[in-house]
Amino acid sequence: MRKLWAIGLALLAGSAQAALTDVTLDNGMRVIVHEDHRAPVMVSQVWYRVGSMDEFNGASGVAHVLEHMMFKGTETVPPGEFSKRIAAAGGRENAFTSRDYTAYFQQMQKDRLALSMQLEADRMANLVISDELFAKEVQVVMEERRLRTDDQPQSVVYERLMATALQVHPYRRPIIGWMDDLQNMTTQDARDWYARWYAPNNATLVVAGDVKADEVVALAKRHFGALPARALPERKPQAEPVQLGEKRIVVKAPAQLPYLLMVWHAPTLRDWAQDTTPYALQILAGVLSGNDSARLQKTLVKTQQIAVDASAGYDAVARGPGLFMVDATPAPGKSVAALEKAIRGELERLRREGISEAELARVKAQVIAADVYQRDSLFYQAMQLGEYVTAGLPPEALAGRVDKLRAVTAKEVQAAAQQWLQDERLSVAELDPQPLDAQPARAKVPGVRHAN
Repeated sequence: MRKLWAIGLALLAGSAQAALTDVTLDNGMRVIVHEDHRAPVMVSQVWYRVGSMDEFNGASGVAHVLEHMMFKGTETVPPGEFSKRIAAAGGRENAFTSRDYTAYFQQMQKDRLALSMQLEADRMANLVISDELFAKEVQVVMEERRLRTDDQPQSVVYERLMATALQVHPYRRPIIGWMDDLQNMTTQDARDWYARWYAPNNATLVVAGDVKADEVVALAKRHFGALPARALPERKPQAEPVQLGEKRIVVKAPAQLPYLLMVWHAPTLRDWAQDTTPYALQILAGVLSGNDSARLQKTLVKTQQIAVDASAGYDAVARGPGLFMVDATPAPGKSVAALEKAIRGELERLRREGISEAELARVKAQVIAADVYQRDSLFYQAMQLGEYVTAGLPPEALAGRVDKLRAVTAKEVQAAAQQWLQDERLSVAELDPQPLDAQPARAKVPGVRHAN
């Protein structure tokens, strides 16, 4: 079984490279096509290389608000009609905003790709942002913030720790925006954002599925090719200064349980062919977290029973600085201080003793399998391509990721822990739970899905 799995993995990586087409239209719009003929469906995604990291102080959240406004109509497509036309064609659509990008997608039968491109090209150039619809939609976003951040104590801890760990880089601002900025946002803020960044030369079209690359490129030229390129604002590096010592905050918020979040500054992938540390950090995260046999779960939850959960995370692909994270919830009767001491002990053991070849092989298999299973989905094939190219990495970096992970050694994992999981790079947040006082029910805002 293991040999067959390895052969399948090799075939998958090889077919991914062979079936990829990457071209740039005359107006600067990039078009990437990944052919996958297993089913007569496709996913089409338009990625704009702009996210919350491009916002200004006082306008946090505008990237996400503009994402909402992109569904509110153009000169020829009335508000709400975009989604209705996609649904009528048997498809589904949505969008997402991150620190690095804003992306819009449709999943449909392969013969409806032209409709997807027609609608996307129209709203790339002809969006209508009315005062009336903006006023309603910014209220929706504010309610989203209340539901997904303000009412979620762990989300509050994460938001406040990001603002503490990062002093300069705009990653310190929340994607959804600070509430004060949302309350004072204007229609003109959204119009300016759209005019500044929504241009073909700041966009990448990614199409994956049962399509032919030459036909997709021809459709892209027909629908997007006539849109003129525009001068884009200068992007300054905004490099984060080196942290000079450990940082700590305590967050008081209504909650049932305490919570601990620890983050270390860490590098991200820049030169995919030469960099080794980001791949080692990915394996390190797998050593610590991911399943019942991982170190944090096995030691803290099962053996010491000092935590009810514990996990680690790291994302190697980003336009800005990276962070390696560990979070945990103490078991009843256990303190956050005792939990942090136990985490530090586990990390110190890893730095001192490293990992065995058997543990390395097991973790690699899990991390690589997760990567392969993700690529089995058309949506995530396109998603990974979009993330990589928007971060400035070539498609070859994605195709070569598995081989790079396979090449990580136990010594490289230990060295990554020794170099990067040090106190001078560390910021710690503790949730101090406050009483769960009964809160008056808020009126429901149309367009927001409320939790039951």
